[in-house]
Amino acid sequence: MTSLVTEETEEDVSAGTAPRSPRSGRDRRTPARTGTAADTLAPVIGVAAALLLWWFITEVLAAAGSMLRDFAPEPTWDALVALLRNGSVFDDATSSMWRLTAGLALAAVAGILSGAAIGSRRIVERGTRPVLMFLRMISPLSWAPVAISLFGVGDNPVIALVAATAVWPILMSTADGVRRIDPDHLRVARGLGAGRWEVVRSVAWPSAQPYLLSGIRMAIGISWVVLVPAEMLGVTSGLGYAILNAKDQLAYSDITALILIIGLIGYAIDAQARWLLQPRRERKAAAR
Repeated sequence: MTSLVTEETEEDVSAGTAPRSPRSGRDRRTPARTGTAADTLAPVIGVAAALLLWWFITEVLAAAGSMLRDFAPEPTWDALVALLRNGSVFDDATSSMWRLTAGLALAAVAGILSGAAIGSRRIVERGTRPVLMFLRMISPLSWAPVAISLFGVGDNPVIALVAATAVWPILMSTADGVRRIDPDHLRVARGLGAGRWEVVRSVAWPSAQPYLLSGIRMAIGISWVVLVPAEMLGVTSGLGYAILNAKDQLAYSDITALILIIGLIGYAIDAQARWLLQPRRERKAAAR
C-alpha cells in the first residue's frame, strides 16, 4: 500500500497535478503583494530628508551673511512664487520644450534609419563600429562652436546639439534590436508568403520595439540634461537662458528656483515617457 501511494504521488508530481502543500499557502508563481505602505512612504521620506538636508546646509551650517544663505529653501520659495506669478518662466519652458522636441525628432529619424541599416548587415556594423564609438565618446557640448559656426545663433544650433546628443542611444538601441531578430522567424514569415512590409510589421517591429523604445526614453533624459547648458549659447529664451540671466543679475534665489523647475519638468517628462514608451501589453497590465 505504501509503495502504491508513493508511486501515485511521484506520478502526480511529475505530471504537475499534485496538490500544493498546505504550508505553501499560495502558488509560487503568484507573488504576494507586500510592502505597499512602505513603497508609498519611501519616496515621501526621501524627499523630506533631501529638503531637511538642504535646509541644514544653507541655514545651519552656512555662516551669517554667507552667499550660501541665498540658496536656502525660504528665499528659493519666494523666488519660485514670483517667477510663476510673473509668467515668464512658462514662456521659457515652452521654448525649451520646442527645442527638445525638434532635436529628438531629428535624432529619431536619423537614429532609426541608421540603426536599422547597421543592425541588418554584419559587415556594415563591423565597418562603422570604430567611427561610431569614436563619435559617441565626444561630449555633445564640444560641438557647440561648430554648431554656432554652421547655423549661427538662435534655435538651430541648440536643436542640432540636442539631436547630436539623442541620436546615439536611439541608433545603438535600434541596431541592437534589429540584430536580435530571430532569422528563423523571418524565414517562416517569408515561407508563408508574407511580403516585405508584412514581415516588418509582424516580425521585425515586435522584436525590435522594446529596444527602440528603451533607446528613445534614454535619449529624452540625456537630451534634457544637455539642453539647459546649450541654451546658454546665443539664445534669448529658454530655461538655460533664464539661469544665465539670473546669474548676471546676481539673483541667486532665482537660480535655485529655476533649478527646481528644471528638475520637476525633467521628472515629469521621464515619468510620461516611461508610461508612453512601454509596450501596450505592459501598460494595460500596470493599469489593472
